Amino acid sequence: MKPSEYLQSVKNRLLTDQRISGYQIVREFEGLRKAYIRARLTLVDGGFLEFAEYIETSADNESQITQYSYQWIDAAGKFIRRWDNTPHHPDLENFPHHIHSADGEATPGKPTNISAVLDEVEAISGQLRTD
Repeated sequence: MKPSEYLQSVKNRLLTDQRISGYQIVREFEGLRKAYIRARLTLVDGGFLEFAEYIETSADNESQITQYSYQWIDAAGKFIRRWDNTPHHPDLENFPHHIHSADGEATPGKPTNISAVLDEVEAISGQLRTD
């Protein structure tokens, strides 16, 4: 998949995901071998998910996300969670992938993308509603 095709798949997901009531693409770049998207999603519960992804073509001509950040904020503006691969927690397993929680802790993460994060937000939201 070319970076431009990946960007189109992201936009399709944003348009069709029932958990998203609206979105704004803040910045976007598309090149032959690189792409970038930064967007702010409004969730149906009034919360927000802001994200950025840098996509590059690997040596085997596959698109891969080389840098990412996804920040989830509830309807009251309270930080819930952030997934990123900024290399500032070298002591964590799976470095540089990690997750920041509302209590200020950073825990190991894994490579991810906007679709996986949206699925995780839904799973966590469901747990919060049943607690």
